[in-house]
Formats: sequence, structure tokens, C-alpha cells
Amino acid sequence: MRRRTRRPSRRQQQRDARLIAFAVVAAVGIGLVVMVVNWLLAHWWVLVVVLVFAVLVGAGWLYNRQQRVRWEAVRAQGLRYGLPQLDALHHTRFEDAIRELMRRDGCRDAQRVGGSGDLGADVKATDPYGRRWVIQCKHRRNGARGSAVGTPDLQVLNGTARQVHGADVAVIVTNGRVTRPAITFAKQQRLHVVDRQTLAVWASGSRPLWELLRAVPPPRRPSSLS
Repeated sequence: MRRRTRRPSRRQQQRDARLIAFAVVAAVGIGLVVMVVNWLLAHWWVLVVVLVFAVLVGAGWLYNRQQRVRWEAVRAQGLRYGLPQLDALHHTRFEDAIRELMRRDGCRDAQRVGGSGDLGADVKATDPYGRRWVIQCKHRRNGARGSAVGTPDLQVLNGTARQVHGADVAVIVTNGRVTRPAITFAKQQRLHVVDRQTLAVWASGSRPLWELLRAVPPPRRPSSLS
């Protein structure tokens, strides 16, 4: 009796077809690579032209990048804001402005972290002396005519700035007014208040914020700015 020859399954056929296709593609690819290599060996000057072009493109990219870095440094050093500009900002753009001012002062890692669940921190930064700054921003659309920053706002900052965010310097910044009880509370808890007048001096000049505040903690490390 003759044994029936077992036909390959459909899955096996598909696997064999994929292997054949892969082998064909690989062979074609290898053939193309060999042809290109042989052509380049016969026309070596093309490689020289491509290499020179790549060097020129890379040099141009590096030059443009250095120019952008220098421009950003010049722009940051000359950054100025007037109170009318700050008053007209949306509160999130106000936080951006505070971040940019900290960067102008040399805090390269300054970032805006404000938003839902920020736990009292809108801007964080490390100054050139190694001190960690945690800033809460209170923007008032009506400026000095808006509602005053009160003790409850400072209580939030006092409860999270050091314990949660590891602040060396805890600051609240506003373009509006601050109540007297809030100022008293800030002194008692070693918090710093940047009111409208202090903000105007800081934003319109080139002096860093730590030169405008009293009783700022000493530097953590030496700096070229020391």
C-alpha cells in the first residue's frame, strides 16, 4: 500500500514564502551595496566632495547654534519688564516671566511648575550659589487695585516650600498688594515677600533678586559671582 505524502500546512507555506522573500531582498540589498562600493572606489573623488559638504554643513550648524546661545545670553542679561507689561499678562505668562527673570539672574535650571496640584510652587530654581528657590506667584489683573495677598497664601507656601520642595529660599511674588499681617507672618516664618514695589525694581533692572531681599540664607557653595 502506498503511503500518502503529507502536504505542508498553510502556515508552513507562509513561513517558507517569507524566508524566500527575505532571502531575495537580502541578496538584492547585498548586490546593491557591492555595486555602490565598487562605483565609489572607481569614483573616489565623490567621497571627498560628500565629506567636504558634510563638514561645511556641520560647521554651519555649530556656528548657528553658538550664535543662538550667545543671543539668548545677551537677551537674558538685558531682559526688562515694566509693571504695565506684567499687569497685562495672563497668570501663567506671569509665572513664565518670573522664571525668565530668575534665568536672567543666573539660575540656569529655573522652571515653571505651576498648575493643578503644584503644592504652592509655581517656579523653582537654583541660584549660582547653590541655594534652592521655591516661588509662589500671585498675579493680580488689576495690579495694586486687585485683592491683597494675605496670610493664608503665605501659610500654603510655608507648609510646602521647605518640607515638600526642599527650598532654601521660599518666596511669594505679586504684582499687587500684601497685607500687613501677611508681612508679619512672613518675617516670623523666614519667608520672603516680593511686593509690587520690589517686583518693579527687580524686573526693570539687572540686580538679582537675592540682592533685593533681606536675610537670604548664605551660599551653599562658592561661585564665580561671589
